[in-house]
Amino acid sequence: MNPIIAKSARVRSTPFTQRIEEYGVQAYTVYNHMLLPASFHGVVDDCNHLKNHVQIWDVSVERQVQIEGPDADYLTQLITCRDLSQAKDHICYYAPIVDDQGKILNDPLVMKVKPNTWWVSIADTDVLLYAKGIAIGKNLDVNITEPNVNPLAVQGPKSFELMKRVFGEEILNLKFFNFKRYAFNNHEFLIARSGWSKQGGFEIYVDHDEIGVQLYDQLLSEGKDLGARPGCPNLIERIESGLLSYGNDMDMNDTPLECGLDAFVSFNPDIDYLGKEVLEKQQQQGVSRSLVGMMMDLKEISVTQHLPIMNGQNKIGTLRSACYSPDFGKCLGIAMVDKTHQTLDQDLKLQINGIEISAKMTNLPFTK
Repeated sequence: MNPIIAKSARVRSTPFTQRIEEYGVQAYTVYNHMLLPASFHGVVDDCNHLKNHVQIWDVSVERQVQIEGPDADYLTQLITCRDLSQAKDHICYYAPIVDDQGKILNDPLVMKVKPNTWWVSIADTDVLLYAKGIAIGKNLDVNITEPNVNPLAVQGPKSFELMKRVFGEEILNLKFFNFKRYAFNNHEFLIARSGWSKQGGFEIYVDHDEIGVQLYDQLLSEGKDLGARPGCPNLIERIESGLLSYGNDMDMNDTPLECGLDAFVSFNPDIDYLGKEVLEKQQQQGVSRSLVGMMMDLKEISVTQHLPIMNGQNKIGTLRSACYSPDFGKCLGIAMVDKTHQTLDQDLKLQINGIEISAKMTNLPFTK
């Protein structure tokens, strides 16, 4: 018997939970104290459908930490290593949040939704508490809240046709990582050209529960001939695409430089953020370990915790996440490996979880 997640007030449902349960969600996980669908027709079938059609994802778990007030710009910059000094309106910025040791606490998108107001669209950690602690400690003039915003993601190659049908031709002009407000049933929703897949799509920031459910129904209705159905972030698709998952591939023991996020770490002398001196030192000295892809000659693998990777008697790293990819015909994984033991694209004999396997280390994303 498979264990189930017991619902309670601590594990919040979403405005769309009833709809997805009526459809037949198979499994949930918990993310930001909320229910996140994890499977509908099985991970392989869901992956194939995502790559060929269009899915509507309930990703209400992507909570928004709203930072507003006279010191909002200062605080938002203080908690991220990305330079936001030239941030423009209507642009989404991938901005790792770091602590005073340069360790990653979250890897959100941030958006300046109006003057002196930012939305930090978070991964799975309590950024609101972190931001509040810093604001209190520095006596900043900000108000930090979690507004009632429950995002829907419309993902897949047919997402563009579906969004055009519902929101009009203009939405096709929206550029990648840009956002704008579009009307539906006399309400304007903030919509971004983004999403946690490489199949293309949009994220709709639903800030009205009733109209949001109407929108959910309309998307499924308008997309019947496109094969539209409920879906969720897919393990196979995201690993094949090299999309990092906070809490799995990286956590608060890792720095952005170790995770290949160098492009999002600023050393601009005119900006200040927590952990900057530590990251400057690491950048000068070089990292001793980093994330790599792993291609493993296995037919199945389950990674529910970081697994040690051994080369003989030497522990050379940890396998952070992995899955079997039917398209590649082998297991793909993301691993943190010591730089001195990184040998890309060469056949290796390694031991993972006590089993000897043939493997190759590769760059990310994976290529055939």
